[in-house]
Amino acid sequence: MDRVLMKGNEALAEGAILAGCRGFFGYPITPSSEIAEYMARKMPKIGGVFVQAESELAAINMVYGGAATGARVMTASSGPGLSLKQEGISFIAEAELPCLIVNISRGGPGLGGIQPAQSDYFQATRGGGHGDYHTIVLAPSGSQEMMDFAIEAFELADKYRIPVMIMAEGTLGNLMEPIVMREPVLNKVDKPWAISGCQGRKPNIINTLHLGSEELENRNLHLANKYKLIQAQEKRAESYLVEDAELVVVAFGIMARIVKKAVVEARKRGIKAGLVRPITLWPFPDEDLRQAAEHARLFLSVEISMGQMIQDIQLALAGRVPVEFYGRIGFTPNPEEILQEIIRLAAREGL
Repeated sequence: MDRVLMKGNEALAEGAILAGCRGFFGYPITPSSEIAEYMARKMPKIGGVFVQAESELAAINMVYGGAATGARVMTASSGPGLSLKQEGISFIAEAELPCLIVNISRGGPGLGGIQPAQSDYFQATRGGGHGDYHTIVLAPSGSQEMMDFAIEAFELADKYRIPVMIMAEGTLGNLMEPIVMREPVLNKVDKPWAISGCQGRKPNIINTLHLGSEELENRNLHLANKYKLIQAQEKRAESYLVEDAELVVVAFGIMARIVKKAVVEARKRGIKAGLVRPITLWPFPDEDLRQAAEHARLFLSVEISMGQMIQDIQLALAGRVPVEFYGRIGFTPNPEEILQEIIRLAAREGL
C-alpha cells in the first residue's frame, strides 16, 4: 500500500475524510491548527463543508447541528478551546449525536504554553462539562494511529451514538512519520433519528430539555446503561513485557513510545519491567492493570502532567499494589530519564 510522509495532525484529518467526514467546524489554536488548515484545503474539493467559526462556542454548536442531520462531522482544538466547548459537548452527549472531537493538548492551566502535555486527562475522561455523561476517549501514540483512530472514532461514534474524543499531544500532532494510507470507509449506518426532512413521516426532534423529574431520571438511566455497555465492550490497551513484570509502567500517547525504550533498557539491566499502555482513556482498561498486578510489586504512572491518570490506576488496583508517579510539564521526559527512575524504584524495592 502507498506510504506517505505526513504530520500527525494531517494524518488525523485525512483519516477523518476517509471515514466520510464532510463537515469541519473549528477555531484555530496551536498546536491543533494544522488540522483546520488541512480541512480548509480538502473539504471544498470533496463536497464537504469547512467553517472557521467566530469562536469555539460557535464551532461546537455547529457540530451539534451538523451531527443532528446524520452527517459525519468534527471539530479540533486544544485545552483552552476545549474548555470553551464543554457546554456544547454536554449537549451533544445528552442528545446522543455521534461526532469526533479532537484535542491536540498543550500545557496549562490557563493559556499555559504550546509545549506538549497530557494535563487535559481529567477534562477528557471525567466528561468535562455539566451533568452525568461520558465521551469515548482514544489516545494514539503515533501518526499512523492518528489516521487509524480517526476512522475508528467515527465508527464508534455511530455505533453508540456518542461523541468520541481523540486526545494527543502537540509533539505527536506535529511529528512527521510515514503513513500507510487506508481505504475510504463506506458509511452506510442507518440513522432514522436524524433531522433529514420528514416527507411521509413524523418529524424527528432532537432535544436535551427534560422538565419532568421521571423523564429526566429515565433519560439519565438510559445514558448510564449505554456507558456500562461501552465499558464492557470497548476497553483497549497494549501490554508490553508484562507477563513476568515486577515493575509495571503505565503511560499513554507519545509517552508510551518513550517508556517502551526505557523498559527495554531496564530489562537489559536485569529489572523485570513492563508497560501497560491505555488506548482508551475512557473507558479505562482496568482489567489489563489488574492482570499485571497478579505478579507486579510496583506500578509507576508516567505522564506529561502533575499526575492525573494515576488516580485511575489506583482505582483499578484497589490498593493491591502501590503506585508511584513521575511526570513533568514543559518538558517531555526522555527514555534515559525514565530509566533512571525505574532503576531508583527497583533498587528501593529490591526488584
